[in-house]
Amino acid sequence: MSRRDQIQMTAAEIQAFLDAERVVVCATNGPSGWPHLMPLWFVVRDGAVWAWTYGKSQKVRNLERDPRATLQVEAGDTYDQLRGVMIEADVTLHHDADVVAELGIAIAARFAGGELGPEALAALRAQAPKRVGLQFVARRTASWDHRKLAGTY
Repeated sequence: MSRRDQIQMTAAEIQAFLDAERVVVCATNGPSGWPHLMPLWFVVRDGAVWAWTYGKSQKVRNLERDPRATLQVEAGDTYDQLRGVMIEADVTLHHDADVVAELGIAIAARFAGGELGPEALAALRAQAPKRVGLQFVARRTASWDHRKLAGTY
């Protein structure tokens, strides 16, 4: 078995990892040809990563021009603890304010650790018309978990 095969995560491990982490780095193709990388808070819905951002952001402009992105979520402070997931994805932009508001509420609830109060809900709904939902549909996924190599460095 190759070292690559040894460190690959199972689908269940990937799901658990994404459930535990809070930030995804999203790379889009910038207007000058350089990658444009930005961190986003996210949720996983039906196996797909979803995020939201301002509709006038550079990443939305990039995705309107080229609806592909690469995502990376990573963790670990030392080489033997490194783990992560890289997802090459097609991106669907959602502009419907109700869809975007529910997404924003789901993201905020995830980071707040539970239910949101009425003021927070109202604020999130008020932001929705200025924001866009980003649905990342995976084409290819790669994962790694160096902890699986315990002591083989």
